[in-house]
Amino acid sequence: MGSDDVTERASGVTGVAERASGAAIDTRKLNLWYGTFQALFDVDLEIKQGMITSMIGPSGCGKTTFLRSVNRIIERLGYVRTTGSIEVLGHDIFGDGVELVQVRKQVGMVFQRPNPLPLSIRENVLFGHKLHDPGHAKLSRSERDEIVERALCKVLLWGTVKDRLDRGARDLSLEEQQKLCIARLLPVKPAVLLMDEPCSALDPAGTEAVEELIWELRGEYTILIVTHNMAQARRASEECIFMLLGKVIEHTATEEMFVTPRHEETADYIEGRYG
Repeated sequence: MGSDDVTERASGVTGVAERASGAAIDTRKLNLWYGTFQALFDVDLEIKQGMITSMIGPSGCGKTTFLRSVNRIIERLGYVRTTGSIEVLGHDIFGDGVELVQVRKQVGMVFQRPNPLPLSIRENVLFGHKLHDPGHAKLSRSERDEIVERALCKVLLWGTVKDRLDRGARDLSLEEQQKLCIARLLPVKPAVLLMDEPCSALDPAGTEAVEELIWELRGEYTILIVTHNMAQARRASEECIFMLLGKVIEHTATEEMFVTPRHEETADYIEGRYG
């Protein structure tokens, strides 16, 4: 299958085609280059508010690049260039006067491997709030404790760690560390959670626990999760996006994509014929 075939397919992306008001993430004709290499081609996507959307496709197809564009973390690489637009909750993240700190307050990121800070569990949870909320320094100890408890309860971790909040976060298991990294985002009250292979470092039990957490957060947050795990995409998302060679091939309800994919390329990937 050549790139021309993919281009032809991408021009007729099926599934979630009509744009509704109230999209959490809305991209129009998004193109991205690493130097002279083009990684994304005219990506048009609408990610609905309050839903879990998975993004699947072979390695190198642009999934992580897209994810890292949505909170502008990709700009840490000085040789990246983009055209087109990305809106989060109706606001152009590249607009004049838009500050990176505000974008990243609205759009939290969870990485493949847990990255707790070399601080206590308590200080990990409070880190973002301390950074983003100018009133943090005026909070009482009990108010800070309430923030910590609320965030850890939300990620189903409070019962496990409530008696060791002042211990180092890196002493936790990988599953607990990943949950803590999610908890660290919540006091900032982001609208969108981006998750890049959040279970890739976890065993099956840890994966199940994090998937359960993702489902618990559904509705309160918009979640976009990149995964190579087809079973996980099917279990843990409501809509699914299939990408290939930097282009969106299909975006539709998850069950529809896995049962009746509309493009041959999608079916080939899901059934393991390549990728």
